[in-house]
Amino acid sequence: MSATQARPDKPNAVADAGAAGRLVFTTALVLLLAWILVPLYLLFVNTLSSPEAVNGFPKTGMPEFDLGSIQFFASFAGVGRALWNSILVALLTMVLSIAIGAPAGYALSRFEFRGKEIFRVMVVMTRAFPLPLLALPLAVMFIRTGLDDTAIGLAFVHTVLALPFAVLITFSLFSGIPIELEEAAWTLGCNRLQAFIKVVLPLVLPGIVASAVFAFTISWNEVFAAAVLTIENRTLTAFLVQNLNVSPLHLKFAGGAALVLPALIFIFAVRKYLFAMWGIANR
Repeated sequence: MSATQARPDKPNAVADAGAAGRLVFTTALVLLLAWILVPLYLLFVNTLSSPEAVNGFPKTGMPEFDLGSIQFFASFAGVGRALWNSILVALLTMVLSIAIGAPAGYALSRFEFRGKEIFRVMVVMTRAFPLPLLALPLAVMFIRTGLDDTAIGLAFVHTVLALPFAVLITFSLFSGIPIELEEAAWTLGCNRLQAFIKVVLPLVLPGIVASAVFAFTISWNEVFAAAVLTIENRTLTAFLVQNLNVSPLHLKFAGGAALVLPALIFIFAVRKYLFAMWGIANR
């Protein structure tokens, strides 16, 4: 009799556990969204408010849609050049990381060679060394080679930072494409390069674009190497760090928005490729 009475309690226990799990998941999701969206909201509220409202109290929490802070930031000496340097370095990093990382990812997914696993580990190990530890040797080497205070020199450093992600992402993408598709193209008269361009590349293009987005954002947000290896040709992040202590508060908010907004726009523009990447990698 007791066993019969215990049976109805089991579905209730499962339902209670499921409800508790959904509550925990929802709470964690709300906290995560708040962690991300609240700082962005406050940043753009202060950016779209007048300098007086930014420095005044109490805060209303609502934007005034005043462009005074943005106009002050845009007219600040050196901002335009720093913004162009950030764009140039990020684009160079994006091109270099894909040009190097995609062939490496393809080779890792398609070929067996001695030391393959060690090579994969070494690719990841490039992120194990903190950049401040390498700053002095890098600065000395760049001065001797003439790459100091140049966009291409800084792009080389940012490429090293982005390359592990590019290699691993493209490796997973190419591994998700059956090699039988290439073999079928070979039997129809294509060589390896033609089979790659006509068959494989269209399938992995969304993932390649996603990898390029990661490289762009890594370069755009990087500040330490940009501050150490550049003096006159500083990127926007290094420029803002250099002037952070002496800048008024509304300039800091406008500068933060100038850093965040292009990356958000760039990611939003290629969002369909980001979503498509997961479908390719999970095939």
